[in-house]
Amino acid sequence: MLDFFKQASGSHETTLAPPPAEPAEVRLNINGQQHTLQIAPWVSLLDALREYIGFTGTKKGCDHGQCGACTVLVDGVRINSCMTLAIMRDGQEITTIEGLSHGKELHPMQKAFIDHDAFQCGYCTPGQICSAVGLINEGKANNLEDIKELMSGNICRCGAYTNINAAIIQVKGEVQS
Repeated sequence: MLDFFKQASGSHETTLAPPPAEPAEVRLNINGQQHTLQIAPWVSLLDALREYIGFTGTKKGCDHGQCGACTVLVDGVRINSCMTLAIMRDGQEITTIEGLSHGKELHPMQKAFIDHDAFQCGYCTPGQICSAVGLINEGKANNLEDIKELMSGNICRCGAYTNINAAIIQVKGEVQS
């Protein structure tokens, strides 16, 4: 801090920047497949998924954890992948939208989104679906009000909330049957 004030006051003293961080080895188990990366320690899980591995289904929206477009499942729990470092998820099971289906067979939530036309532009859809799957995994959504509250971290600018909620209710009913 003192060096900053010396520099700002016109002093000709210079400070050296810290050396760049060495790349770290990170093992990510994504959709059942192991990926080993050499990345800087500050690379977000979102950027690792999209830029280093090529899973572009997970979207970058706000990049501040406020929109939910980047939602993925880590050990079955939904998280905003823009708000966690890839290195923090070393060895954990990560599921993206690409990993929900089994071959050509869609996940029940993906089918329900189609059945209920729960998307318009589709940009938020991968995060909405992953969040909805996580919501059901959590077992907390017992009614429409719970679903609305627990999905409030996923924003849809097109306003397809009614259809999204209907899709979640359908799958929740199938799971409980």
